[in-house]
Amino acid sequence: MKIGIVCYPTFGGSGVVATELGMALADKGHEVHFITYNQPVRLDFISHRLHFHEVVLEEYPLFEYQPYELALSSKMVEIVQKYQLEVLHVHYAIPHAYAAYMAKKMLLDKGINVKVVTTLHGTDITLVGSHPTYKTAVEFSINKSDEVTAVSQSLKDDTLRLFNIEKDIKVVYNFIDGQKYAKAQNDECKRSALAQEHERILTHISNFRPVKRTDDVIKIFHKVQKKIPSKLLMVGDGPERLKAENLVKELKLEDKVLFMGNSNEVAKILCYTDVFLLPSKTESFGLAALEAMAAGTAVISTNSGGLPEVNIDGVTGFLSDVGDVEDMAKNAVHILKSDAVLNEFKMNAKEHTRLFSLDTILPQYESIYKKCYTVIV
Repeated sequence: MKIGIVCYPTFGGSGVVATELGMALADKGHEVHFITYNQPVRLDFISHRLHFHEVVLEEYPLFEYQPYELALSSKMVEIVQKYQLEVLHVHYAIPHAYAAYMAKKMLLDKGINVKVVTTLHGTDITLVGSHPTYKTAVEFSINKSDEVTAVSQSLKDDTLRLFNIEKDIKVVYNFIDGQKYAKAQNDECKRSALAQEHERILTHISNFRPVKRTDDVIKIFHKVQKKIPSKLLMVGDGPERLKAENLVKELKLEDKVLFMGNSNEVAKILCYTDVFLLPSKTESFGLAALEAMAAGTAVISTNSGGLPEVNIDGVTGFLSDVGDVEDMAKNAVHILKSDAVLNEFKMNAKEHTRLFSLDTILPQYESIYKKCYTVIV
């Protein structure tokens, strides 16, 4: 099939999933075209089956902010016509599904009936979608899509609660390419570059937005390192990074916390890691936790959103209430204090990710594409 993928080309979960999906589809023989304003950060190569088309925003003095949705719709129309795309798979209802609907209507005037598959990732529903300013547009975009998926049952429930949805929403979990993490573990994993032999390594990976509660990450680690010799890796960047760095200084943890910025070496970083910390206020799914588990890492997380569908309490890690730093620190110490306990959680975590393997999830998307498939005339 010929498939267009529209996503945010960033380090965030939705962009990562969309990019990995596109590359996997290309590997299966499909022709995939990414349509967005920058090349996605996880897009490793361009081939005869994998293409990137930049959405360019033209400067126009009338607009204080350039109308990205208009430029995106026009670009989608151009690429669908030029390459005879059959499906547009858009990640996020706003602005992508909204722009895709406009592209679809323009194409219908040209006798082209491209189908639109919308995947809901969370922020478009729980934060943007629930705001009165955007609610009507989000609801419209979802209902006008040909097929709709959500990355967790929790997100599907939130969508049906917040909006009047007429479409059937299918739950298709985010996926993981276990081979990538297995390779990183098989390669030489030089923990000694980051920690001494007797020290444990804890890691947090995010876009450092307030919803990630990076202050709680530091506070949890502060309590853990008092009982377990350890180091903390902070991977990512965003508006809360400076605040987190200041807290590290305030708690005198500078020699134990390493801020690594954004990285394409996530698999390698996670191969060093013993416990992954994700104390988010909410997660529609928790892709970062799943990536950690695929690398054989126990997870300490909150019990919000879709996280209980990924992190199984007492098996792959532990769940705590949002803001309960004391409980999360206690659970982390329980896992880290014994090699035997740590190794059991690590093995459980890696085994659980089989449910979210690429081989399991990719056919579900292919089935959805085929269901709404229409030959272009």
